[in-house]
Amino acid sequence: MAQTVATNKKAFRDYFFSDQWECGIELKGAEVKSVRDGKVNFKDTYAQVQKGEVFVHNLQIDPYKQASYMNDEPDRPRKLLLHKREIHKINGIMMQKNVVLVPTKIYFNNRGLVKVEVALGTGKKRYDKRAAIQKRDVERDLRRAIKNRKR
Repeated sequence: MAQTVATNKKAFRDYFFSDQWECGIELKGAEVKSVRDGKVNFKDTYAQVQKGEVFVHNLQIDPYKQASYMNDEPDRPRKLLLHKREIHKINGIMMQKNVVLVPTKIYFNNRGLVKVEVALGTGKKRYDKRAAIQKRDVERDLRRAIKNRKR
């Protein structure tokens, strides 16, 4: 079972997602221990293809307190590990359509490796966001009504 560390809730609010990829992430030093402790923040995180490689920017991983004094920057760009053909496919789709590459969650897979799920997203309009909020409110009211009826 995959153990989810953090999800990018803001991305699910702001984008419609089409394709998703699971990719590794290049971490240094005690960053893995910090991720295991859940010290990850997805605020304003995005991914870009640069020179045939994919980098995630603004993914903040706080320094591990018991580590050495030589910790890396918490929000440095980190390389995502994908196959070359996947990178070409992502880059081609991003060039053709008006989409962005957004990291949606970070987790440990069954083997204990840190993985990042990235997805191609198109931005939601204001009316899409309002419709989603209204749908969520209706579903919540229905669950409450059903719960109270059972009592």
